[in-house]
Amino acid sequence: MTTFAYLGPVGTFTESALKQITTNSDSLIPFANVTATLDAVRSGLATHALVPIENSVEGVVARTLDELATGDPLIITGEVTLSITFSLMAKQATNKILRIATHPHAEAQCRTFIAHHYPDAEIISTASTAAAAEALSRGEFDAAIAAPMAAEYYDLEVIASNIGDNDGAVTRFVLVTKPGFIPAPTGHDRTSLAAFIGRDHAGALLEVLTEFSVRGVNLTFIQSRPTGRELGHYHFIIDAEGHINDARVGDALTGLRRICEDLRFLGSYPRADKIAPTSVERSSDASFEESTNWLDNVRQGRAV
Repeated sequence: MTTFAYLGPVGTFTESALKQITTNSDSLIPFANVTATLDAVRSGLATHALVPIENSVEGVVARTLDELATGDPLIITGEVTLSITFSLMAKQATNKILRIATHPHAEAQCRTFIAHHYPDAEIISTASTAAAAEALSRGEFDAAIAAPMAAEYYDLEVIASNIGDNDGAVTRFVLVTKPGFIPAPTGHDRTSLAAFIGRDHAGALLEVLTEFSVRGVNLTFIQSRPTGRELGHYHFIIDAEGHINDARVGDALTGLRRICEDLRFLGSYPRADKIAPTSVERSSDASFEESTNWLDNVRQGRAV
């Protein structure tokens, strides 16, 4: 039986996303935060974990990035995307709402609604939207902003639906496991890594980007994060189109390994949107193979 850890409690968007890729025979275990969810895999309590990594409106989930880059190594083997809609819920219909609980990312995506309808309400941050709904069911708050399914789980009344500021909000989740398995190339893959620059200097980021640019590798995501060593010391989380088994991607990673203090491979896996990498003839695997053969021939005196 496969065991999946996920950001809980029950009723989170993460649980909804996880159910897209699991079966009834799988065991699903909720954890209170991203760190505990990933540590469940590291300790062997679960074989896989699903955690949010990026939202189309609010941006990155910083804790996920930091855990993958600096915690004990884990490998991303897949991703899931989920359209996000929010509901305002209470234990029963009421006009007296002074304290609203929700996750900070949810609050950021419902600011217009909150400002218009509850400008004087105190917003209380929780570890997840479902945690807010769970606390509401115990009477700790007046209302909560959470996924519609949370109202069903915790027997709450939905006061307002679809309250997000952006109707097209999407969250991307990553499926992780212990190192040792890399999914086979599909033709629509993403490669993730963490690049650590040894010494800050002018052009440091340009050097990193050049390793991809000269090989025709397009980037879909780049984010700087503090390493925690000292003020001003950063590393980069990078998502690149393609698979590590692609010649141009593998060549770019070897180039990065030479110029970076450290390079952590976070995984090559199928993209949820199934978009194929941007490519040109000069960056195809055939082009890399032809160039390698030419160099071998020159070295052996068979060509000039």
